[in-house]
Amino acid sequence: MRGAGLAALSTAFRADDAQQDGRSADRGDWPYPSLVQVAFDLDGTPLLLLSTLADHTKNIARDPRVGLLFDGTAGLAEPLSGPRLSVLGRAERSEEPRHRARFLARHPGAALYAGFTDFSVYAVAVERAHLVAGFGRVRWLDRADLLLPGVPAALAEAEGAILAHMNADHADALRLYVTVLAGRSAEGAEPWAMTGIDPDGCDLRRSGEMARVDFDHSVENPEDARVTLAGLARQARQNAPGSAPGVADDPVDSDDRDG
Repeated sequence: MRGAGLAALSTAFRADDAQQDGRSADRGDWPYPSLVQVAFDLDGTPLLLLSTLADHTKNIARDPRVGLLFDGTAGLAEPLSGPRLSVLGRAERSEEPRHRARFLARHPGAALYAGFTDFSVYAVAVERAHLVAGFGRVRWLDRADLLLPGVPAALAEAEGAILAHMNADHADALRLYVTVLAGRSAEGAEPWAMTGIDPDGCDLRRSGEMARVDFDHSVENPEDARVTLAGLARQARQNAPGSAPGVADDPVDSDDRDG
C-alpha cells in the first residue's frame, strides 16, 4: 500500500444529490469509482487531496464511507496472480499540516492547485481491508493488521529536516537505495529525491516514477533513522556491481548527527 501513488476511489452517489444536480435519480446510491493520487501518514493512514467540485467529494460530504483499491499487479503476465488490497474506511477532511506536507512531498505537481480554496486534504480512517495476495491467498485484515498503532512524534517532527539533509547532501546514497535496493534503473537525467520517511521505510521519486525502500525494523526517532539510513547506504554500496565498500557519502558519519 505504501508504495502506491494512485488508487481507485469508490464512493456512493446519493439519491437526493442526483436529483438536486439535475442527474437522473436512478444514479443515487450507485457506487462511483474514480482515480485519485494517494499519500500516507507515518502510521499508514491514506491521504487524499480532493476538490469540493468533484463528484466523489460531494459523495463523501453526504456519506464518508469510501473504498480504496491499491493495485500491485503492474507488469505481471497474469495480473490476477498478483497482489491487490481493498481498503474500507471513512474519509474526513484534515487540517493537520503534516498531512498536507506529506501529500505535496509525494506529489509535488499537486502544488499547482493545492492552494485553491476548493481543495482540501482528506484522511481515510481505515476500518478494515481485504487482501488478495495471489491465487488462493485471500484474507480480511483489521485496522491493527494494516496500520501502525500511532504516529511517532519524534520522527514526524524531524521528517522535514531528514528529507532536506538527504536530498541536499546525499544524492549518491539515494541513487544506491533506488538502483540496488529497489532494483530500479539508473538511467534518467533527473536525480532521485526522498519524499518521505516513516517507521516502515522511505519513499523516493524521480519525475513521475516512485520507489519504496522498506526497513528491516521499525524506525521511531531521528537517531534510529540516521543509523538505519547509514546502514542501508553501506549495504547498497557493498552490493552494487563493481563498487567497493566505503564510507564516502554515507548518509551520516561521526560528524553528521543532525540528519
